[in-house]
Amino acid sequence: MIVIQDEKNLLKASIYAEFTVSDYRELENAIIAKLKAQRKLNLLLDFTSMAGFTLDVAWEDIKFTRSHPHDFARIAVLTSDQWRSWLGWLATAFTDAQIGSFTDPGPAEAWARGA
Repeated sequence: MIVIQDEKNLLKASIYAEFTVSDYRELENAIIAKLKAQRKLNLLLDFTSMAGFTLDVAWEDIKFTRSHPHDFARIAVLTSDQWRSWLGWLATAFTDAQIGSFTDPGPAEAWARGA
């Protein structure tokens, strides 16, 4: 399950349980809608409640990020240590965004907003 919040200067996505391809497509649609209103996007991905992800999610992430390599300014990843490997997917998925990894939501959101 995914919960997406569209806020000024930030799109926040929290993933609960298993991250599925339908969740990822919902995130893609939210990103595309937000990009219509602004040139670059700040994104906060909260993986702290994620139990896992399917391989098709990883593939979709690579394809989507490759088609939007310059559309992200900052991507903050809120995660526990077990999901640091997901950050590796983001970092190597052909984006020039600044990517930060955090364990505390306050600093993650402040950094994602550029504060």
